Amino acid sequence: MMMKLLLLSVALLLVLPAARPESQSSDNVSVPFAVVVQDNLNNKPLSNYSTGTVYRGILLGGLNRLMNSNAGFTFTYTEDPNYGPYLESVNGLAGSDKDRTYWELLVRTPDGQLIRPDVGIGCYIPNPNEKIILNFTKW
Repeated sequence: MMMKLLLLSVALLLVLPAARPESQSSDNVSVPFAVVVQDNLNNKPLSNYSTGTVYRGILLGGLNRLMNSNAGFTFTYTEDPNYGPYLESVNGLAGSDKDRTYWELLVRTPDGQLIRPDVGIGCYIPNPNEKIILNFTKW
């Protein structure tokens, strides 16, 4: 009897679809946001892009989605063992210890407030209609 119950349970698991909300599907972008690339150090014009993440998805996922869908946007990052991923370059421009430059993460909320998140691209969870500003600057 126990064996029949076990086989029935396994058969049901194989037949039933996975129990995950539709909004978490990797194809379903439910949190749209803008990405603005800003480089005032080199007097470059702003570059504006649109992308998104799945519900509760991280910024890194949205940036990857953008790079995979738009030939005009590229970025690289380095995985730090203590702090996680951080931006290394955007659109071919890398930060430099020698020049004391880096890519700063800023967020403009839909109500106009400018914030500097206390987390990076691997932990920040964008909210709908935010402007993620990747700002090339000096420290």
